[in-house]
Amino acid sequence: MRQLFLKAAAIAFGGALLATTPAIAKDYDLQSVFGLQVPSIGPSPVKWAERVALMTNNEIKIKVHGAGEFVPPFEVFGAVSNGSIPMGFDWVGYWANKIPVANLVGSMPFGPDPDLFLGWMFQGGGLEIIQKAYDPHHVKIIPCHLVVPEAGGWFNKEIKTVDDIKGLNMRIAGLGAKAMAKLGANVQLVPAGEIFVSLERGRIEAAEFSAPQLDLGLGLQKIAKYYYFPGWHQPASWDTIIVNMDVWNKFSPKQQQIMVEACQANITYNMYDQMNAQIAAIEQIEKAGVKVQRFPEPVLAALHKASTEVMEEEAQKDALFNQAYQSLTAYIKRVGRWNQLQALPRN
Repeated sequence: MRQLFLKAAAIAFGGALLATTPAIAKDYDLQSVFGLQVPSIGPSPVKWAERVALMTNNEIKIKVHGAGEFVPPFEVFGAVSNGSIPMGFDWVGYWANKIPVANLVGSMPFGPDPDLFLGWMFQGGGLEIIQKAYDPHHVKIIPCHLVVPEAGGWFNKEIKTVDDIKGLNMRIAGLGAKAMAKLGANVQLVPAGEIFVSLERGRIEAAEFSAPQLDLGLGLQKIAKYYYFPGWHQPASWDTIIVNMDVWNKFSPKQQQIMVEACQANITYNMYDQMNAQIAAIEQIEKAGVKVQRFPEPVLAALHKASTEVMEEEAQKDALFNQAYQSLTAYIKRVGRWNQLQALPRN
């Protein structure tokens, strides 16, 4: 009896010892499609990794690498999909060739503002739709950075009419690129780190990248003459953490929840950080001699028409794109009414 008691006590003591032993930390690599020095967007996955380490008591440590450290920027998705890299950080629309709906989720031309896009993503069914598209690629997606309305782009010639777009060589991404192509532009996708050189050497005559805070960091104010608004092609856009599904499934439900909630904290931080920084960036751009102005209304009307045609064409090609397009359009109409009712008159 005494031996049985001692054995039970030993088992209990061993269990208590295990319970108080800190979990072994595991390290993971993450490669971003952006350089880590790019304002706001560059440090974003680093801040997320810090939050995950804090919230897991350092059980999960993620080392963030900048663009090109393991694979070229536009190969990050494939590397995460096949397990070469456990995690990545991206702009969703970069993977539109593999996942058509990623173009719409990345940004919808003339679409929702950041508040509406955020609501749709987490409460309106958006995340469920995009995850269905990522499942065949063995990738988990976590929305992690919501970019405020972007600029319409940098131009070395003034855009007075729609005819000025014809033949224009422009770096532009996503569905906006397809709309510009409809109006006669020659569009191409250039990685962020190559935009300056491409514009400087005349390979392109115009380029869009992001919001003023981020654009300023690329130094395009040194070589462009005009900076146009609004960012019709990306009134809000999503950057995400992507995780190889085998890696994701090894995390406990609690750890998975922490990683999602760390991204939601990231979104909140980046929203107020970006909002605070844009006008200061615009003022610096103007001081550099760049003319900041809006596209003429007829040009915006033509871009709106072309964008709608593009989205309707894409919806006919892909079932998940169509599902997201119908869902997001309905959400903007129904939930966006709140913003319309609350709109205040401005002097």
